[in-house]
Amino acid sequence: MNRIVLVIALALALVAPMAIYPVFLMKVLCFALFASAFNLLIGYTGLLSFGHAAFLGGAGYITGYLLRDKGLPFEVGILAGVLFATIIGYIMGSLAIRRQGIYFTMITLALAQMLYFIFLQAPFTGGEDGLQGIPRGYLLGLIDLHSDITMYYLVLVICMVGFALIVRIVHSPFGQVLKAIKENEPRAISLGYDVEKQKLLAFVLSAAIAGLAGATKASVLGFETLTDVHWSMSGLVVLMTLVGGLGTLWGPVVGAIVIVTLENRLGETGTWIANATQIEWFRSIGESVTIVTGFIFIVCVLAFRKGIVGVIQERLQRRV
Repeated sequence: MNRIVLVIALALALVAPMAIYPVFLMKVLCFALFASAFNLLIGYTGLLSFGHAAFLGGAGYITGYLLRDKGLPFEVGILAGVLFATIIGYIMGSLAIRRQGIYFTMITLALAQMLYFIFLQAPFTGGEDGLQGIPRGYLLGLIDLHSDITMYYLVLVICMVGFALIVRIVHSPFGQVLKAIKENEPRAISLGYDVEKQKLLAFVLSAAIAGLAGATKASVLGFETLTDVHWSMSGLVVLMTLVGGLGTLWGPVVGAIVIVTLENRLGETGTWIANATQIEWFRSIGESVTIVTGFIFIVCVLAFRKGIVGVIQERLQRRV
């Protein structure tokens, strides 16, 4: 079943730029990868981090700085952003993993906000104006990434690699240990597993993949702002995961599509349906789009307690 869904999704992704604005699609892909990375931690390990914005935005700032100010190649900037997110993830995880429940969540939030204020004051970030004019450059010095179509297919490959890594982790023996920790941590300890070490590794892997999403997003859009390192971004990824389906492979992807579509400002990014009329309804509600997002969240919590994908999977299993 998952293979069929994967083939259909891949086929749609390949032809999507012909009908939908490529920059919008790339933004959706980046947030889908970000939500999938977060789901690896909360959905399969049972750890609610409220500091994942630090990895998304931090990697974006580092990548943008190296590409714009240092003139480094695209691939080096992306790898540097991922490395930064991995290091920050290890530091945050080492400090937070010693606590459980709400205390773990609050520690991740506090550490992420510390990083937010560092980026606010750092001279290279541009402060409240953000880091502007990030160049896409060339891939391996050969492929021009200024074309939206070319960049889209590169982003698609990057996100597919990140998603494949998550799938491999989930279905590996390590992934089974993470599920055991989520279901019954005392029992996992009694079986001889070093629970803190396993949770820390999951946290670092989640941070690294979230950093990959952030670094790619900054390269796509050409700018990085404080919004991506603010606590509200951590809340947004929680929303994506819950709406799509916690603990499912496709849930975060669906959730990201729904939320990013609602959050997207058509007046800012242009028409996201190529050669078609703009959806004037979204333009007319303006800032009230957050009310619509909140309403959809309430509906999903009440009617789809396992998320959109979770409910669909449950109903399909009943029929079988």
